[in-house]
Amino acid sequence: MSDATPTASTTPPRILVVDDEPQIRRFLEISLRAQGYAVETAETGQGGLEALATHGADLVILDLGLPDRDGQDVLRELRQWSTTPVILLTVRSHEAEKVAGLDSGANDYVTKPFSAQELMARVRALLRTRSAGTDAPPRYDDGQLHIDLLRREVRLNGEAVTLARKEYALLELLVRHAGRVVTQPQILKELWGPTHQDDTHYLRVLVGKLRHKLGDDAARPRYIATEAGVGLKFIGQDKDG
Repeated sequence: MSDATPTASTTPPRILVVDDEPQIRRFLEISLRAQGYAVETAETGQGGLEALATHGADLVILDLGLPDRDGQDVLRELRQWSTTPVILLTVRSHEAEKVAGLDSGANDYVTKPFSAQELMARVRALLRTRSAGTDAPPRYDDGQLHIDLLRREVRLNGEAVTLARKEYALLELLVRHAGRVVTQPQILKELWGPTHQDDTHYLRVLVGKLRHKLGDDAARPRYIATEAGVGLKFIGQDKDG
């Protein structure tokens, strides 16, 4: 998992910013260009969809509060024909809005006001995941925790970690989506089926067991972070990250 920040010898990733507030667009454009990214902006949902269709992008930063169309509608239409990673910008603090956005196909979200450092970290994480491709299952190794999904192998400090079937399934799901939030309904549907999407207590017990086996701490997570009321995210940084 190499750093996705562009270098002089690579073509810079293209980032499309869709936001109706001029000051936000300007702030994001300056911040992203300072990190070496190529930036295009749009101030409406329709303008953003047209820009993506015409010029393409490696990542989209999409505001949910747009003047012409609700950002959720823009996201759903975008997902009909594009797999480009999307980070949502929202001032909406209601957890249901965040879950709806993630379930509609967003990869991550940032709540306004936000810091440039936080947003850049999320941009880098998504671009790393995208550049890694999907040809082979991901591997993770930080010198302590080793995960090889191809071999279905998990080791901690050199010792094999024995995981129950659903514990491994949860870890695999989170590692395959490393750096992005996987919502509670997504996890419950994947692991227990569509009739269990409200059984969040199943997930609380399971993630507690998995954290214990990985030596992780819910209060100060190194591997699995909880987005309260929304879902879980694998946040580990491997030796090459």
